[in-house]
Amino acid sequence: MNSLPSLLKFVPVVIAAVLLGNWFLKEVKRAKLAQKPWYAPYLTIPGVLIIIVVLLPVFLKLLKQ
Repeated sequence: MNSLPSLLKFVPVVIAAVLLGNWFLKEVKRAKLAQKPWYAPYLTIPGVLIIIVVLLPVFLKLLKQ
């Protein structure tokens, strides 16, 4: 019974990750159709959010040291 509440805490995180990933993939497809450079999707809002999510733990770990 104790694992159910902690499992339910992950559901919103997974839903947010799926939504952000789909949004980013739409931007990738849009950039490919417009023949933009490979880095163009990373300069959009979902791309910047993904970069922040990936680099935030690294940045916080560096600040703790």
